[in-house]
Amino acid sequence: MKTFAAAAVAWLLSGLGTVHAQNSDDFYKGKQVTLIIASGAGGGYDLYARALARHMGKHIPGNPQILPKNLSTAGGVVATNALFNQVDKDGLTFGALTTGNLVDPLFGNPKATYEPLKFNWIGSLGKLEKICGTWYTNPVKTIDDLRKHEVLVGGTGATSDSAVFPKVMNTLVGTKLKIVQGYEPGPSLELSVEKGETEGICGISWSTLKASHPDWVKGKKLNVILQMGLTALPDLPGVPSAIDLVANEEDRQVLELILTPQEMGRPFVAPPGVPAERLAILRRAFEATWKDPDYLAEAQRLQMEIEPMTGAQMQTMLETAYGRPKRIIERASELILPPNIKPN
Repeated sequence: MKTFAAAAVAWLLSGLGTVHAQNSDDFYKGKQVTLIIASGAGGGYDLYARALARHMGKHIPGNPQILPKNLSTAGGVVATNALFNQVDKDGLTFGALTTGNLVDPLFGNPKATYEPLKFNWIGSLGKLEKICGTWYTNPVKTIDDLRKHEVLVGGTGATSDSAVFPKVMNTLVGTKLKIVQGYEPGPSLELSVEKGETEGICGISWSTLKASHPDWVKGKKLNVILQMGLTALPDLPGVPSAIDLVANEEDRQVLELILTPQEMGRPFVAPPGVPAERLAILRRAFEATWKDPDYLAEAQRLQMEIEPMTGAQMQTMLETAYGRPKRIIERASELILPPNIKPN
């Protein structure tokens, strides 16, 4: 795994040559900006990142091309480590992370060698409230059913949402979700449900499902049994919220901490050390893009929900999360990390 990760980073960094200092307004003219996507091709994170890349360049002085590159190894931790420790700090590389990458160090993931509070946060494009559901032919259709009967769901990496959220729901809500590990990041989990390899899916975001499988939503092919966000989704009236099913106060605080990253569900970040004027350019371009009529028209066509958050707002929310009581963080860590990974 270490050899593969090193090779992946080497491939990622190839072509990202050192650029000499240049602070004028034409710095980006004639240059290429790399957008590292810390997830697999074809999934929700990839969809949002590539749509942004198609429009953001025109809001940067000099109109550089933005080239997306996927690096999903270890749930995006390898990509996030590279952004923090290895890429040039010249403003020509930024990243689209997963929500797990925001809190991997908080929960003690030893593979995470970055410090989220030292990153330069650009902003987020939307929330990422997760759901659990079963295929429409499955007899398990309610939360009571899910607490009584075992349901097979697919999982990718050990610290991925598809592995973590079933475990969290089993522990705090009393569900009986059995994880079948080994699936590739991206659309493989949805395919496994369609092919009957698994019986349901847990840990996918509602916005991703609507964008990647509008036929599922329109045809009611997924029985949405549980929603997992800090606030209820207006699209899912009558579907119970996990936060309301947890009676114990400490358990509720643990779940709130685990769910907090979903509020920053489509996070974009620049490495630490990027010159302030170039960071300001990237942030302005990011904010201009989410107001761009052409971008919004594409987002509507792709059924992407845009609920933006600024980099400053993200920084404040992360500081609050990292300042939670030690006991709450430790219990959340026990649920987030697999047994064979010891926290730092």
